Amino acid sequence: MRDRAATQTTQPVGDPRRGDPDRRRVPMWVLAIGAYLLVRLIGVGVLALMAAVADEPFLDQFAPWDGQWYIDIAERGYFELGKTALDAERRPYSAAPFAFFPALPSAMSVVAVFGVPLPVAGVIVTTVAGLLAVPAIMRIAEHIDPRPRVGLVLVVLTSAAPMSITLSMVYTEALFMAAAAWALVGVLERRWWLAGACTLLAGLSRSTAVVLIAVVVGAAVWAMWREREGWRPLAAVALAPLGLLGWWAIVVVATGETWQAIELRGWDTEWDFGAEAVEWITATLASEMRAWETIGAMIMVATVVLAVLLVRRVPWPLVAYGAGVVALTLGSSGLPFAKPRFVFVGLFVLLLPVAIGLVNRRASTLVAVLAGYVLIGTWLSAYSLTVWPHAI
Repeated sequence: MRDRAATQTTQPVGDPRRGDPDRRRVPMWVLAIGAYLLVRLIGVGVLALMAAVADEPFLDQFAPWDGQWYIDIAERGYFELGKTALDAERRPYSAAPFAFFPALPSAMSVVAVFGVPLPVAGVIVTTVAGLLAVPAIMRIAEHIDPRPRVGLVLVVLTSAAPMSITLSMVYTEALFMAAAAWALVGVLERRWWLAGACTLLAGLSRSTAVVLIAVVVGAAVWAMWREREGWRPLAAVALAPLGLLGWWAIVVVATGETWQAIELRGWDTEWDFGAEAVEWITATLASEMRAWETIGAMIMVATVVLAVLLVRRVPWPLVAYGAGVVALTLGSSGLPFAKPRFVFVGLFVLLLPVAIGLVNRRASTLVAVLAGYVLIGTWLSAYSLTVWPHAI
């Protein structure tokens, strides 16, 4: 038995003249990045087609609404832009620019130093951020299901989801998603410095970081208290809130108002425990409404179902993050048509059960479903920009 075992372990694998097949195999994360880029290219192509049909300028689609705010902030700064800013009732409001977080315009300014126009710089930043998110999404999927195809499918599902066009626009979704995904990797792998630093960056990107902060800090405290990990998790506890709380403090010092007050006056946005969302969804699904309103309401209902499916299938920090993003989106009033975009940054977790279920099907079924999903998701993204622009 000993000689046989030794013979088995010393036999060469494969034909040595052809090289080791394991060495020639392309890493799955490389395939995932390729899939991500392909899906995003399809999304931009569908947008170009939809813009042509709607007779809308194609390049203008990459920086509407919030995108123009970020470009103006990067170009003029918060105080200079405030001289011409208006509130929701079109009245002068110098504090309005401070509703927008500084990470994206700051990164755009750095890229623009090399002579790149600011709109292009914004697209470069979001594209790079999206690519950085891919390996993190793969790592998260691997913690739930070790089959590499699960992570690959999850990347495709996320990069083609409704509102995924924001990953190619001057918007914060890609930057926040990358920071949140790596922060959750830090939690799952007990790399607390990574979790804290990435959450700090997320807090400088958008207010959804309040959910991520709660998850990271809660997981760190749990690790110290119940799992006896010592003092290492304190790094996450200390770092995680600094980005969001730091920016909110700067807003108060600079404007004399809280960030929440600026959101309310500038965009009629506040926490209302879901009253507006429930009214909007029920009214939309129970009456004759425009196509996008019905689609948007159905997307939000679907995210609630996906959040429920996470329970008992993934570790609690992922459940808390996915469900927390859904709850925050539904619990806040203002811009109900844009809720599918607000919830997008939670989809890389919410879609985990879907990815696992698809991988369990035949290869032909998997390919067919993903192909249809990509076409529908990219069409919905383009539709939200060219036909019903208030969704973005």
